[in-house]
Amino acid sequence: MNNDDAVRGGRGFATHGHRDMEIVTWVLDGSLVHQDSEGNNGLIYPGLAQRMSAGTGILHSEKNDAVGGGDRPVHFVQMWVLPDEQGIAPGYQQLDISDQLASAALVPLASGLAKHRAATAIRISQRHAGLYVARLSDAQSIALPTAPYVHLFVARGAVEVEGTGVLTAGDSVRISAAEGQRVTGIGPAEVLVWEMHASAT
Repeated sequence: MNNDDAVRGGRGFATHGHRDMEIVTWVLDGSLVHQDSEGNNGLIYPGLAQRMSAGTGILHSEKNDAVGGGDRPVHFVQMWVLPDEQGIAPGYQQLDISDQLASAALVPLASGLAKHRAATAIRISQRHAGLYVARLSDAQSIALPTAPYVHLFVARGAVEVEGTGVLTAGDSVRISAAEGQRVTGIGPAEVLVWEMHASAT
């Protein structure tokens, strides 16, 4: 579901390929340079989401931004979801949602769910899944979506999940038949939440 990576200044992942996968990248600290075989070249930083649709095949590389980041590590989470259909055209999208993150609410980050068609969110080619992010301060809480499956990843800090207990940075939990369980920050925290309506995602 997700990788949690830290890459030192001037280093990264050399050119490599993907196929038939929706890949969402979310940077927590530092900045990451993306380049791909479709001619896309972007800088990903905290508050900006990126989606790459591998489709029929794409080559790309990701490196710590040596100019903007210097020796500072870049810390990012990368998440994969299978598309609705194979063999779609490769695609790329970036969206800055920084202004929405102060709301202490679940902010749609990337989604293919029908209910998010009018929302400001990156589109993914998977109609059964949606990804949210929330930044919480101490004692602030959110309700998880009501869905057959919810996957929560603690990107930073610590939270208490109703019915599960305390989770800290790097922990995750998958909840079946989620019914709006509360997630409460223990100090500043950030969570990534997948809402899923089919087990294939």
